[in-house]
Amino acid sequence: MRNAFLCACVLLAGCATIDQQAAPTGPVGDAFHLSGRVSVKFGAEAASGKISWQHDPTGDDLLISNPFGQGVARIVRRDARVTLTTSDQKVYEANDVEALTAEVLGWRLPLAGLPDWVRGRAAAGSPAQERLDHIRRLAELRQAGWLVEFLDYSDTSGLPTRLRLSREEVEIRLVIDQWRVAQ
Repeated sequence: MRNAFLCACVLLAGCATIDQQAAPTGPVGDAFHLSGRVSVKFGAEAASGKISWQHDPTGDDLLISNPFGQGVARIVRRDARVTLTTSDQKVYEANDVEALTAEVLGWRLPLAGLPDWVRGRAAAGSPAQERLDHIRRLAELRQAGWLVEFLDYSDTSGLPTRLRLSREEVEIRLVIDQWRVAQ
């Protein structure tokens, strides 16, 4: 059922769009916007596309599109509430993004730790095992049941540009093409 739903979303994405809304606002220190490419393998299934993500301490607005730029899923977190909108405008709500994405998309998105992980650090408040590379950047992180591998960093900003996240039968590869970090 989940695989059929994902395939339907990808196929419908060619005909549908997901409305963009204003990005969340909040304190500047932890706010960022990134865009890039994402691929997900879950069990025998795989999908790839583009990602655009606006984050700040009060929320997240993440749009996953097919390779042609048509929205497949939009995930919005405000405080403790998460909504996921599919390309056919069905809206799902929950308190836990990992459970919601597992139910609707068939794979878990670790949004709780991801804002820190994409910035090359462990998430606060959760035990972590870290391995550093030869120049003391984070090379590997084990946290919250996820293995996060930092495959490349930007020479100019020092921020990660390629990550691989894995847990059980899920592997998420993220290539960050553009970073915008609030100062």
